[in-house]
Amino acid sequence: MSDKANAVVLLSGGLDSATVLATAQQRGFNCYSVAFDYGQRHRSELHAAANIAAAAGVVRHQVISIDMRGIGGSALTDPSIAVPEQGGEGIPVTYVPARNTVFLSLALGVAEVVAADHIFIGVNAVDYSGYPDCRPAFIDAFSALANLATKAGVEGRVQHIEAPLLNLSKEQIIALGVSLGVDYAQTVSCYQADDAGRACGRCDSCQLRREGFAKAGVADPTRYR
Repeated sequence: MSDKANAVVLLSGGLDSATVLATAQQRGFNCYSVAFDYGQRHRSELHAAANIAAAAGVVRHQVISIDMRGIGGSALTDPSIAVPEQGGEGIPVTYVPARNTVFLSLALGVAEVVAADHIFIGVNAVDYSGYPDCRPAFIDAFSALANLATKAGVEGRVQHIEAPLLNLSKEQIIALGVSLGVDYAQTVSCYQADDAGRACGRCDSCQLRREGFAKAGVADPTRYR
């Protein structure tokens, strides 16, 4: 991979996206990271994303604002819906309708502007919350759309949607990140982290994260309230 090749990396500030950024850089890409201020209750992840991007020395980090509170329907965007702290049946209320579709669409626009043929996203279909937009079928379908809907695709520049964590467990993701020097103390994964980025330790995301560190045999650097 040429070290002059550009890539757009969706960087939420969480454990998975920080690992994806390190993976893209290890592969030799010049990385343009993108975070989304979409009205999420755990806004401290935006500060985490900025800090991770700065430490990694990305070419550019930007925050794109979208108010998904107007759509509602999710505990992450509607304060009247409580974040669940116990597992349940079906897709949980922390699912944000169409979030990854919207995020990837905007990242696709950024990729056209910065002449990037690769977009990296940290979706995972093994240790995850059951979201429909984290499945391999979704990534395959969006990849096809990306090459139909863009000037770059029409002109023969193949757009690649990269999901390097798709088939990894949380344990494997953490092991990979540690090998790449990811500082997980900088990351925020909690769905209801406070303004200082401290985790609740009880939500689904916190539970998956804690179990991943335990199984990987890595000390959990998460700051809990």
